[in-house]
Amino acid sequence: MSRITVLGECVADAFTEPAPAPNELALRVLPGGGPANTAVALARLGTSARFLARLSGDVFGRLFRAHLAASGVDLSHAVQAAEPSTLAVAELDARGQAAFSFHAQATADWQWTSAELAGVDLAGTACVHTGSLALVREPGAAVVEDFLVAAAPRATISIDPNVRPLLVRPEVYRARLAHWCGLADVLRLSEDDLELLLPGTPPEQACDTWHAAGARLVVITRGAEGALASLDGERVRVPAVATPVVDTVGAGDSFTAGLLHHLGTHELLGGRLTDLRLADVEAACLFAVRVAALTCSVAGPNPPWQDQLPRLTPGARAVRHLDSTR
Repeated sequence: MSRITVLGECVADAFTEPAPAPNELALRVLPGGGPANTAVALARLGTSARFLARLSGDVFGRLFRAHLAASGVDLSHAVQAAEPSTLAVAELDARGQAAFSFHAQATADWQWTSAELAGVDLAGTACVHTGSLALVREPGAAVVEDFLVAAAPRATISIDPNVRPLLVRPEVYRARLAHWCGLADVLRLSEDDLELLLPGTPPEQACDTWHAAGARLVVITRGAEGALASLDGERVRVPAVATPVVDTVGAGDSFTAGLLHHLGTHELLGGRLTDLRLADVEAACLFAVRVAALTCSVAGPNPPWQDQLPRLTPGARAVRHLDSTR
């Protein structure tokens, strides 16, 4: 199967834990960051995954490298960055959902230059996936967009906006989203992203808005409600897989990896998705919710390996809605 190239950030996710003494704070640091999580999940599922990242030489950067390499991610084009790593401190609520505070000023992830990406060979790459903060934080965001423009004629483009309002105002994402849809074949986002990008808009209407802007496949993940996928306006709803939830960190990234992995193994990536049918989307989403469920069953962004997938049986059948207005 052809390679999937992922471009974006690594983030040190620091989770609060009970401290040994009063007036102290204990943190458990796990390697994270949306694009990094997706690359790890792809590699663990058996996809050839290359990660384009700017990795610091600090203690967190060394943690990232070891984690990515141990998962089988190709780091041959990772940049050795002089800047420090990005840190996010996470607090979990009763449902296992995380609220993050970011320490990201002038960190390595956002300093991309054209020269650093100019030498990347996309031969053999079926899909380029990116998103999150790397697409909106300057000075590197414009460089990442230019890379997507160059990659689009030869590879399927997948984008996950992963809106982070504490770091970048939602209107920044809104201003660029139509342009991204013009580049993207796959747009995957959460229902929280939807509310930040198009407040009060029904998911079906949002899908049609993004189809009109150019995205052929739009998938909105909805947590315990599963996912809504729209292919040129034909809809399918996929139920979630029931699992004990430790936390939901990285679940959306794992869903994206499961979706792309399944499409790739069925030779549906590598172009404008012209051969993709709604039944293919349904099958890919049913696989993706299984991958996301296993990620929710463990602490932090720790996606499953391929041999762990039989632990969960597939959920109920998806529901199709042939309500295209296009």
